[in-house]
Amino acid sequence: MSRRLNVVPFVSVEHMMRLVLEIGIERFIVELASCIEADFLRWPSFEKSARVASHSVDGVIELMPTSDGTLYGFKYVNGHPRNTRDGLQTVTAFGVLCDVATGYPLLLSEMTILTALRTAATSALVAKHLAPAGGRTMAVIGNGAQAEFQAVAFKALLGVDRLRLYDIDPAASRKVVRNLAGKGFEIVVCESAQEAVLGAQIVTTVTADKQNATILTDNMVGAGLHINAVGGDCPGKTELHADILRRSDIFVEYPPQTRIEGEIQQLPGDYPVTEFWQVAAGLAPGRRSSQAITLFDSVGFAIEDFSALRYVRGQLAAHGMFTELDLLADPDEPRDLFGMVLRAQVK
Repeated sequence: MSRRLNVVPFVSVEHMMRLVLEIGIERFIVELASCIEADFLRWPSFEKSARVASHSVDGVIELMPTSDGTLYGFKYVNGHPRNTRDGLQTVTAFGVLCDVATGYPLLLSEMTILTALRTAATSALVAKHLAPAGGRTMAVIGNGAQAEFQAVAFKALLGVDRLRLYDIDPAASRKVVRNLAGKGFEIVVCESAQEAVLGAQIVTTVTADKQNATILTDNMVGAGLHINAVGGDCPGKTELHADILRRSDIFVEYPPQTRIEGEIQQLPGDYPVTEFWQVAAGLAPGRRSSQAITLFDSVGFAIEDFSALRYVRGQLAAHGMFTELDLLADPDEPRDLFGMVLRAQVK
């Protein structure tokens, strides 16, 4: 996509919604998952660091940077569970993709919607390698903003078409039922987390409260299950009883970050885990047997956001869902920035 050097393509929330609908939600997620997988396969080529986090009693604000040497990307994201009491989103985000050679930004995009899409795409991508073969039933515990995205992603990539829902707020479950009507799911709303996991081959936990919670207890987890633990994503916030972790084969994105923020913060710092990129690349085994319990301790990592921004940028020429922002001061004479200001007065 050709562009003037002093403007930056900006994908607004409105643009993102229209882009997703024009491409189709399932197709968008499938293509995004493919883009994420491609970047997992070249994992060693990326700069990697745990996200920079500023914690408060109300939540967390984070920056998530990475680079592959050609492109640099970062995401700004918050997590404030109490926001829902005031009618605000728990998570909001935006991201930037830049040219390493010049330092110029190539894309500025909303990432509140895009983060939900990339989180769901990553969850389903990992489950393709770890979930029991033929599993079509998924329990979704926590039916907030992420739930429908997770369901659609697992349907698109794994063929999951039976959902068992539970949330402490029944209205949240009714919302999921309403939003997924006509999208090919058989849905049962359950009265407890224990009821929800009955008959499920996959369990997704995606709750919002910033606390050490026990959404799943050890007695609820039987052999052969795949657990997609999405909600625990900062220090002091977990969803699973530690005994479940000790019985599971644990897969993570980036161990130095997950040991701080994920479910494994409950375990010793040297507890063995497998990095998922190694499974994708065929360097480490995934599911070892039909009876194994696999656990994806998902906290979200910068490379997934990089992939999402890269995917969206690749769609702009075909779909045109962006605005050009006059974001860069770029005078005709690079050394005459002051003169550029003076000439604006003449105009």
